[in-house]
Amino acid sequence: MNFSQLHERLRLEIWRRIDRGMLTSGLLARQTGLRASHISNFLHKKRRLSLDALDRVLSAQLLATEDLLVNPRMRMHSRNPDFSSQELVPLVSAATAMSAPAISGNSILELIPLPAGFFDHLRVKRAASRRHWQRLIAVRLSTAQAQPMDPVLKPGAIAVLDRHYNSLTPYRPPDLNVYALRLGNGLVFRYVTFEANRLILRPHSLDHPIEAIEIGPHEAPHDPIIGRVCGCITEL
Repeated sequence: MNFSQLHERLRLEIWRRIDRGMLTSGLLARQTGLRASHISNFLHKKRRLSLDALDRVLSAQLLATEDLLVNPRMRMHSRNPDFSSQELVPLVSAATAMSAPAISGNSILELIPLPAGFFDHLRVKRAASRRHWQRLIAVRLSTAQAQPMDPVLKPGAIAVLDRHYNSLTPYRPPDLNVYALRLGNGLVFRYVTFEANRLILRPHSLDHPIEAIEIGPHEAPHDPIIGRVCGCITEL
């Protein structure tokens, strides 16, 4: 594969991720340090990336050259397992999950492989302020984080968070959404409702208390919500 083919396959892969809501051109610009106009010209085939810029895009999107050896559009439609690709989600700390719109390489603790197509069915329901946040990340639950939601969540489990779903609208009614939220300086996991200008945090386990977050006059109910738990990997 020559440079022109590599460049085009990278462009198609970036468009694939944008189409699926995993990425925006603005987020890619911040991840790479490239100008937004440079990213736009690349995506619309008006300008090629330099080798340095190409390396930055590959690094920001956790891609290696071999990942592009198969055309991304072939991967999307082929049933041949040789063309299937795993989805990689960055495992990060709770602090990074709560505060970092873009996940830098040095913030990634591990890459969690998920089945191809895992993201395809996920619906977006986000606040405008979340548009440029990297969408899917994962965190490993501590015992303190998991116990209030036992047995839904277990200590040591890896929770996949959709940070583009911070609405209180039930995702699959009548089932309740499990959210990751900022409570003080920590990350907690709860069912959530909004009542009397307060977020009511409800545990699954009756051994743990119901808690509340007061919403100030210049705040929105979705502000403390980091994202919806859209997947969980638990060791048996």
